[in-house]
Amino acid sequence: MLAVIKNLLALQERDRKLMRLREELSRIAPERETLTTKATATLSALEAARERAKHIESDRKKLELDVEALKLQIAKYSLQQLQTRKNEEYRALTHEIETCNGNISSIEDKILELMEQADVNRKDIATATQEQQEVKKLVDGKLADLAKREKELEAQEEALEAGRNDLAAKVEPPVLNRYERLLKSKGDNVVVGIQHGVCGGCHMVLQRQSVVSCQGNEVVPCPSCGRILYFAEGMDTTVVD
Repeated sequence: MLAVIKNLLALQERDRKLMRLREELSRIAPERETLTTKATATLSALEAARERAKHIESDRKKLELDVEALKLQIAKYSLQQLQTRKNEEYRALTHEIETCNGNISSIEDKILELMEQADVNRKDIATATQEQQEVKKLVDGKLADLAKREKELEAQEEALEAGRNDLAAKVEPPVLNRYERLLKSKGDNVVVGIQHGVCGGCHMVLQRQSVVSCQGNEVVPCPSCGRILYFAEGMDTTVVD
């Protein structure tokens, strides 16, 4: 086997490792974003429950102030009743007092509804708090694992890139340029063997001359796909007619 082919095969194997490593690295950011989104969602749910609690409490206090205002109004009307001597005015004040009492009853019903909502919301807060704490613990752990794995992969990538540069330096520039172009267009299957006279990349049947040339001292491209062909001991070079 030609030395240049041996060097290309070593370079190709290094590139395959780099591609697999970079693919794994590329999945880390989306996974991190998914985890962060999950944690944010549970925190948002908890904050929303707490915000509902504030609104319920604010509405309840407002209604209680309304009740107090109506009770003061009733006291005022009652005092006016004691002071008046006119039956018509007395009846009018009685009607106002009854209206205020009706309004108080209606408001107190609303207060009871808000108190029931507050009870339900307290349970929601407890559930949301527990879920947020559990998810945060889980997410923090996974994020730490991801950060560690990312650091390890980056260190491996740096080492592989350094080794790749050394391997690439052993390949003649024209052949290396061809390899690099094919790497971009064909992926990690650039230097391919022949078996039964067939290209190991595109699987097209090769001409006999191409097969013979691979056994010589030439760097032979596949006429069909352009990949770099090689022959190794044990490969069947028989061309299927």
